[in-house]
Amino acid sequence: MERLGKNHGGYHGETIDIRAVLREIEATALPLGWTAETFGKQGEFNLPALHRPPIRAARLAPRIYLSTGIHGDEPAGPLAALRLVQENRWPENLEIFLLPCLNPTGFTLNRRENPGGIDLNRDYRNTQSAEVLAHIAWLERQPPIDLYLCLHEDWESHGFYLYEQNPDGRPSLAEKIIEAVQKVCPIDRSEIIEDRPAQNGIIRPNLDPRTRPQWAEAFYLIVHKSRQGYTLEAPSDFPLSTRVQALVAGVSTALEVFNPI
Repeated sequence: MERLGKNHGGYHGETIDIRAVLREIEATALPLGWTAETFGKQGEFNLPALHRPPIRAARLAPRIYLSTGIHGDEPAGPLAALRLVQENRWPENLEIFLLPCLNPTGFTLNRRENPGGIDLNRDYRNTQSAEVLAHIAWLERQPPIDLYLCLHEDWESHGFYLYEQNPDGRPSLAEKIIEAVQKVCPIDRSEIIEDRPAQNGIIRPNLDPRTRPQWAEAFYLIVHKSRQGYTLEAPSDFPLSTRVQALVAGVSTALEVFNPI
C-alpha cells in the first residue's frame, strides 16, 4: 500500500460531516446501554461524553478512557469511535468513558485548531481555551483511569505509529497494538519520528511532563488521571478507510490484552 501523495504542507484528504457522525454515535450508543452528557460547548456544538458501565458486574472494573477529535483535520478518529460503538465488541468487564470529538468546529473548518486558532492539544497546562477548561473540569469529576487511548492522525507520517506513556513499567500493550495494526495498515518503521527516537512504530518518550511548557491531553492524563496510556497515530496520507481500520484495530487489541495489575 502506497501513500496517496495528497498532503503537501498540511492535510488535504477526505473530510467528514461531524454533525452527522456525532448524531449517529449517540443514536447507536444509547440503545446499547450507554449514557451521554454534555461537558461543554464550542459554538453551536455540545461537547459530548459517553459512558458505558461494565456489563459483567465487577467490584473493581478497569476504567478505560478513549478520546478523539481534538484536531479538526484528523477525521479518522471520530469515524473509528463510531465504528467501535457500532460493532459493540467492548470487553464486558470494562468501564468505558468515550469522548468522540473534542473540537467539532475544527472539523467544519478542516483545520487543526479551534475557531480561536488554539491547538487544543497543546493547551492542557497553561490553559486558554474554554473547551479544554471544560474538559479538565469534567476529568476532575471522574474517578482514576486505568488506561487511556487518544486517537490521532499524522499527515506527514509514512505509516501508523504510537506513543506509550508507562512510567510505572506495567506490562506494555505497544507491541500487541502494532502487531494488530500492521495487518490493515503500514507501520512507520523510521528510527526518528516527530524528532523522537522510535523503534518499530513505537515512541516511548523519556521525559517528565512537568518540564514541558505546553501539555498535550496525554500529558495531563498521565500526570493527573492515569499511569498508562497510548496515543495512536494513523497516517493521514493513506485512504480514510485504512486509517479508520488502523485505529479500530489498535483500540480493540489494547482492550483485549489489557490486564491491570
